[in-house]
Amino acid sequence: MTTATPTERLVASRPGTRATPAASLWDEGFRRFRRHRLAALGAVVLFAMVVAVVAGPAIYRVPINARMLYGGRISLAVGVTAMLIAITVGVMIGATAGQLGGAVDHALMRLTDLFLSLPQLPLLLLMVYLFRDVLRQALGPEVGVFVLIVVVIGGLRWMPVARLVRAQFLSLREKEFVEAARGLGAPPLRQVVRHVLPNAMGPVIVAGSLDVAAAIIAESSLSFLGLGFPPDIPTWGRILFDAKDNLDFAPHWAFFPGTAIFLTVLSINYIGDGLRDALDPRKVISR
Repeated sequence: MTTATPTERLVASRPGTRATPAASLWDEGFRRFRRHRLAALGAVVLFAMVVAVVAGPAIYRVPINARMLYGGRISLAVGVTAMLIAITVGVMIGATAGQLGGAVDHALMRLTDLFLSLPQLPLLLLMVYLFRDVLRQALGPEVGVFVLIVVVIGGLRWMPVARLVRAQFLSLREKEFVEAARGLGAPPLRQVVRHVLPNAMGPVIVAGSLDVAAAIIAESSLSFLGLGFPPDIPTWGRILFDAKDNLDFAPHWAFFPGTAIFLTVLSINYIGDGLRDALDPRKVISR
């Protein structure tokens, strides 16, 4: 027979009251995200655009509409894939540096500083110019350019994530629950996977959402400069490149892809702002 706690006895003694289970951290974060109106609006707009670019080409048979919607698939795929590459590399390097410390931490952070000091746009243009034809011949015109663009963009976006994860690890590895796991004999890998890394993912999710927007802008810039996908593979940046010579009599050719890029990037930035507020344990929003 179990004995009720003082709190349970107090609640049970009051008629018409009952104990409510405490909300989890993710439930609390979702409630805070819904309270952020711009983030909720951005999520709705982004969801509508994803549905449009996925199902739109099968519905709209007008060439300009189908071309823009199909180009949205490639632009969004580039953004998400480049973000996953940046997050994966950044988490691995940041977690290794923060967990091991010492000479490994120093070497990895100096490598991060080296990559941060590189001019990203000129380096991006140079690498695309040097390796575009090689990957086209090896993997095909569409897959080769896609792999090159996402690898280059993701490979130049991991540094802020690495520094963010390292700072989280340096703080979390000294917390009481990690010390308790260490005292119970948990190996270092288990400490990282089960205790430290899940608690460090909040800022990483925010950084990842912002990296999607940055990757879409980078791909659009490359395509607008003529160094992205070939002309027969539409992306929003490529459509802008093709429309620049027809602005006198067909300005809508540039208006629609430009508006799509603007709305997508703005929605993702609002979502990232909402996630930052939702996953911040120091921020309290009244019910």
